[in-house]
Amino acid sequence: MSDVARRAGVSPMTVSNVINGRAQRVSEQTRLRVLATIDELGYQVNMTARNLRMGRTGAVGLAVPAFAPGYYAQLAQRLADRFDAHGLRLVVERTGASRAAELDALAAPRLSSYDGFVLSVVAGDAADLEKLSIDTPVVLIGERAVPARFDHVLMDNVGGARMATEFLLRSGARRIALLGGAAGGAESMHELRTQGYQAAHEAAGVPVRDELVVGCDFGVEDGYTATHELVVRGIAFDAVFALTDSGAIGALRALAETGRKVPDDVQVVGFDDLDDGRFVVPALTTVEPGNAEMADAICSLLVERIASRPDQAPARVVMPEPRLVERETTRRP
Repeated sequence: MSDVARRAGVSPMTVSNVINGRAQRVSEQTRLRVLATIDELGYQVNMTARNLRMGRTGAVGLAVPAFAPGYYAQLAQRLADRFDAHGLRLVVERTGASRAAELDALAAPRLSSYDGFVLSVVAGDAADLEKLSIDTPVVLIGERAVPARFDHVLMDNVGGARMATEFLLRSGARRIALLGGAAGGAESMHELRTQGYQAAHEAAGVPVRDELVVGCDFGVEDGYTATHELVVRGIAFDAVFALTDSGAIGALRALAETGRKVPDDVQVVGFDDLDDGRFVVPALTTVEPGNAEMADAICSLLVERIASRPDQAPARVVMPEPRLVERETTRRP
């Protein structure tokens, strides 16, 4: 910066004003001369030094259960784009859906590497998180209950699943296979989406058949295997609601291999609105849970906390409204 100042015939403070956007303190002629000198000398701002001086790292962390292609990969891309617009670099960590790994991600030594942190809570619970002493701004995502002191961005899993199931029922389906369904507590994604599926049946007066609620994981192969087994076992079904798009894509393959036409014989709906769903044949009808709105909320909440004291404002909960994206794997009601 001193070199630029000497070459341009101005003070180092003037150069600082120019590169930090304080143009109101510098005449336009001087600003242009400084910028020309910066180009001539190839000067670049030392972001590491700037961040150290400001007590910042210039990075935010994101801890997710897995790196596999699918929902979390696309979430990471959306967040990386948004944080980049604020001059923040996104670093992604993997927890493997382990309670210990989730808590370790929020340990003080780890958080010191970041200006803020986003954690997908899958295994930890509110009691675990309440015990943590954290100064770094943190936004939590996921379905599990979290302490009231943390900002929380989550999906309307019950509402989205009910919306999908109601749509299938209105379009004439009466035996809807649920891939990934589970009964039990109310905190996991598959339990919440199962509740929505059950609520839609109850409202329509259609009984839920136990043999159609299939417990399985959420990948493409899981959806394929679960659907194939339903066919082999001779269980009749006229629709599939998979709790993820990945599972639904696997179901489409199994239906094609077993001679079932989609949507004539079996309708299929997924959840998450992954990019891949638009390009499979037929294109997948799905629940869009508010992906862009959630990414916007995560970024704005964290950036706001970084710019001020983390506990300056009350914690907020954001849950966008889901919508159904109708494509080719379903019939119009």
